[in-house]
Amino acid sequence: MYCKFKEIIAMTAKVEYKENLRTECVHLKSGTQIETDAPTDNNGNGKRFSPTDLVATAFASCMMTIMGIAIRDRDINIEGTICEVEKVMESNPRRISAINVKMILPSTETYTDKQKAVIEKAALTCPVHYSLHPDVKKNVEFVYSN
Repeated sequence: MYCKFKEIIAMTAKVEYKENLRTECVHLKSGTQIETDAPTDNNGNGKRFSPTDLVATAFASCMMTIMGIAIRDRDINIEGTICEVEKVMESNPRRISAINVKMILPSTETYTDKQKAVIEKAALTCPVHYSLHPDVKKNVEFVYSN
């Protein structure tokens, strides 16, 4: 189904189909490019992120970004935080059924319970979290060294 826009205020990206189930995505404001491939389990080459990989990765990236905003004016350091992301697919229809994220905060930091609460609340209220369909399970584990 084709949807015609009445007015485009500010486009975010341009996506072009290349060949062999590959797309090229260009962020219009910066010119940054990302290529995607269909995954090998869906007739693709799997040499790039798949579109669903990007959704799962965007979830982790968004959580970290909102955490960064939340701690900006507080005495909390999350630099070096790493997210391990696992995307779980189902079929009939083919879709993301779960996104598992292991958020590993720097072992060089000691976090109080209050700081942990700020970090976790920020992460779990990111826009991507709210944008994902409610049927997508969002499993997030926070790992602190202390």
